Amino acid sequence: MTDRPRSMRKTALALLLAATLLPACSPEQGGGGPSVEPSATPTASATADPTASPSADAETTVPAPAPETSPAPSGPGQGNAELSIIVTAAEGEPEASYTLVCVDGVPAAESVHPGADAACSALKENAGMLGPHTPGTAQACTQQWGGPQEATVTGVVDGVPVDTAFSRTNGCEISAWDAARDVLGVAGGA
Repeated sequence: MTDRPRSMRKTALALLLAATLLPACSPEQGGGGPSVEPSATPTASATADPTASPSADAETTVPAPAPETSPAPSGPGQGNAELSIIVTAAEGEPEASYTLVCVDGVPAAESVHPGADAACSALKENAGMLGPHTPGTAQACTQQWGGPQEATVTGVVDGVPVDTAFSRTNGCEISAWDAARDVLGVAGGA
């Protein structure tokens, strides 16, 4: 019975402490963020031509445009690649890591990949297979599950940067996985 009043006092103390500290976290109450005081003198940006671009270090409310990337074209390529491939068969399972280096469609000595010959050949036949494979709004994907496998591939193919992820969560993802099966390696064979 003596534990109940003590528990109530602890709860009341915690609520009082929270109520005291909460306003200190709110920028409107003078806490939690840097204070910004208006400048008494106009700055160059305030008096500049409104159509001019802001300086490189000026903050704007408009996000910067995404960098233009040109995916590798589908079809035959040069067969040059330097890739890091990580495949996870299932959550909690150890991941398999491969390095694939191809020169003119032939694996280089530094390749550590279970099917380097097939992977380099596949990249030479279709240099764009590792490009972004996000379905467009007009593309319908079957809602089927192909398994828990996931893979990431980063590096360069024929001079074009590659940073793509694969899974088997729907028909479109399964199709992309199957197209890249040789590059994903034995663990990626699903």
